Amino acid sequence: MSERIQKVLANAGYGSRREIETLIRAGKITVNSKPAEIGQSIGIKDRITINSRPIRLHLDRKIKTKVLAYYKPAGEVCTRKDEKGRDTVFKNLPRLRNSRWINIGRLDLNTTGLLLFTTDGELANKLMHPSNQIEREYAVRVLGKVTKDQLQALRDGIELEDGFARFTDIVDSGGEGANHWYHVVIMEGRNREVRRLWESQGLKVTRLIRTRFGPYILPRKKHPGQHWRLDEADIDKLKVAANLSHSA
Repeated sequence: MSERIQKVLANAGYGSRREIETLIRAGKITVNSKPAEIGQSIGIKDRITINSRPIRLHLDRKIKTKVLAYYKPAGEVCTRKDEKGRDTVFKNLPRLRNSRWINIGRLDLNTTGLLLFTTDGELANKLMHPSNQIEREYAVRVLGKVTKDQLQALRDGIELEDGFARFTDIVDSGGEGANHWYHVVIMEGRNREVRRLWESQGLKVTRLIRTRFGPYILPRKKHPGQHWRLDEADIDKLKVAANLSHSA
C-alpha cells in the first residue's frame, strides 16, 4: 500500500500539500535517508524525516479529522512565525500530539472573525481550492455614502491587479452616521480581496469580520480570542462542501 508523499503527509497533518511541496523543494524531507521528490510514492515501511525529525506513518488506518474554529482578533497574523515578532493565530491554539493545525485560508492583520483549522491536509486543500467555490461571508463597515451604481459594479465584477473579482451577494445591514454595514459573499480567498473591491469604488472599509466559511457560521456567543472544536456533524458538512466523503 503506497500513496504520493505530499498527500500522505498532508493527510497526517504535517501541513497542506503546498507546504509539503515547499519543504520537499527545500530538501527538508527525506525518504530512507535520501531527499524526497515531489510525487514519489511512499509506504508504511519507508523511513520519513521532516526537518531531521523521524515521523511515524499509519497508512493502514484512518486518522480522525479534527477541525478547530477560532475567533481571530485584530493584530494577529496567519503564519506560524512572524519576522516582526507579532502575535500569530497559532499562539493560543491547543497543542496536538503527532500532528499539527493547518489553517484553512487566512485573514489579514486587521480582519477579525471566523478562522478554521484542521488536522486533515486534504480537507484544507479542498476547502481552499478555487475550483470548489466555497463561500466566504463577511460583515463590512464602510465609511462614506455608497450608491446603487457602486453596489451594482461590485456585483458585476471589477478587474483587480490580480484578476477579476466580484461579490456574489451584497445585503444592506444598516448603520448610522458616516458608517454603514453590509454583508457580502465572495467565492475565493485572495489577499485583501474584500477590502480591495470596496477600495476600487473609492470607499474605505473601517471594520471587517468574517462571519461564515462554507456551511459553518460564526456563533453569535463567541468572542475574539476564543477557540472551540467543531462536532462531527459540522465536520461532515465541511467535507460535503469540499466534495470529500464524510466517513473519515
